[in-house]
Amino acid sequence: MVTVVILALVTLFLAFRLYAVLGKRTGHEQQPLPRSADERVVPARPNASVPDISPETRIVGDPVVGPAAARGVRAIAAVDPQFEPARFVEGAKAAYRMVLEAYWAGDEATLADLVGDDVRSAFSEAIAERKAAGQVLDNRLVLIEQAMISDAELLGQTATVTVRFDADIAAVTRDADGNVIAGSLNDAVPTHDVWTFSRNVRSNDPNWILTDTDEAA
Repeated sequence: MVTVVILALVTLFLAFRLYAVLGKRTGHEQQPLPRSADERVVPARPNASVPDISPETRIVGDPVVGPAAARGVRAIAAVDPQFEPARFVEGAKAAYRMVLEAYWAGDEATLADLVGDDVRSAFSEAIAERKAAGQVLDNRLVLIEQAMISDAELLGQTATVTVRFDADIAAVTRDADGNVIAGSLNDAVPTHDVWTFSRNVRSNDPNWILTDTDEAA
């Protein structure tokens, strides 16, 4: 079985449709410079299978690995031969969707299984503030334009991989009565986030946990 990001959780939550983006913001409640979502939507395409090839070939020139991440990716692949950047990124994209739908829905039980303590605390605080204000997020991921490993590191037995996501989202914030107080589902806004995933490479657990989120510079 090929290890992918949060493999077991992808299986458990495969039926979810996930729409959102976050970074360290609390849901893109405000919408700067919107553009038409209809212009951004493209037909979904099934992911192409990734052939089993050598670790070095998987890394050198791989379009999903940024130059700054190559050395770290090599180090991780050296201790985890099943680590493949392309498959990792596909799993990261699934995690991106899962975590954010759970966040927007206020589903803290699901978040607890997907994220580390610091991220969970930040999400819980934002969810609590949103509930106290009587607000509901109605956001949709229109398109993930690109996902790329921007950084990677192996420290002892802990591997960390940072992925940059360039995505378009449509977002709405509603009040307790369902009235729109910010945003529009008819517009898409470009969003750039960096998420860091971590895993103990000596563990039998194949799952990667989200340990940090931020907005890309």
